[in-house]
Amino acid sequence: MTDPSGNGEPRQPESEGALSALHVSLSARLRAYFFAGVLITAPIAITIYLSWQFIAAVDGAITPLIPAVWNPAHYLPFSIPGLGLIIVVIGITFIGAATAGFIGRVFLRVSEAMLARMPIVRGLYGAVKQIIETIFAQRSNAFRQVALIEFPRPGVWTVGFIAGPTHGELDRAGGGDLVGVYVPTTPNPTSGYLLYVPRAQVKVLAMSVEDGLKLVVSCGIVNPPDRSNGGGGAGRGR
Repeated sequence: MTDPSGNGEPRQPESEGALSALHVSLSARLRAYFFAGVLITAPIAITIYLSWQFIAAVDGAITPLIPAVWNPAHYLPFSIPGLGLIIVVIGITFIGAATAGFIGRVFLRVSEAMLARMPIVRGLYGAVKQIIETIFAQRSNAFRQVALIEFPRPGVWTVGFIAGPTHGELDRAGGGDLVGVYVPTTPNPTSGYLLYVPRAQVKVLAMSVEDGLKLVVSCGIVNPPDRSNGGGGAGRGR
């Protein structure tokens, strides 16, 4: 079939063009549905998988320590997932309640005095205790603010978490008014660098620590919403 305009070129039937357009539209729609399904199921599946791995790891370490008489798996044909985690939570709560009394405080002081006399253990125990107390203390502001600093060179900015101001020798040796900033690696925030930066060069952001961690873990893909006043840039640290 030729074009009626007289140029001699064959004209594509209208039915074939409609079928081709319908095929492209159907493929695009199916592809969009697939990616929408991935966006919905992937976070849920990954969260369930990581939670299950954590529960299984705790159960694997705690459940074998339970006497067979007290272990429900000894009487049931199946094991109870999360039993070890429940026991750990109950045990920690019980220890906290026990040390809140007079006898518990005395026992704690005696135990710390014994650990303080052990050459290697006392240094490790003291460091771990100070870190835990700093993180969980309500008066502490450690790792509660997200900041931008120029690292690894001027003009290049990286996200960090403010650990706190310096005191004593660090403050004097660095010229004073320094701030400790933890710069995590991407996508694993458990490793990173501890930098001491002049306070004037630290730009405190309005984003929450959770948003900052999402930004680091996602390698910058998840961009947090602008929480600064008026949508402007972040101000400098005070």
